[in-house]
Amino acid sequence: MAKKNVKVHALEGAEMTAEGLSYKGVIMEPVVEKCDGCERTVEFDGQKYCHSYAQPAQKWAHSVCNFATHVRAGVDKEGKVKVNPLKASKRAARGR
Repeated sequence: MAKKNVKVHALEGAEMTAEGLSYKGVIMEPVVEKCDGCERTVEFDGQKYCHSYAQPAQKWAHSVCNFATHVRAGVDKEGKVKVNPLKASKRAARGR
């Protein structure tokens, strides 16, 4: 039996209220600019919302959002992979 390719709407049952988008008793805030390209964003009534976290701006306040699917972890702004200097010195001492 073949499986049907059914896409489930992540914010099913959500409704727009005076405070914002209400989903399961939580008020969802629209995503921020840094969320562009993330696979977790869902469009609802012309605005995009994160179906994993209600306040996306708070996730980006200190560092990279841990839910972001479009950002690679361990890479700095220049695109270089971050290396732990202690581990690097131990590797160099072993001759690797």
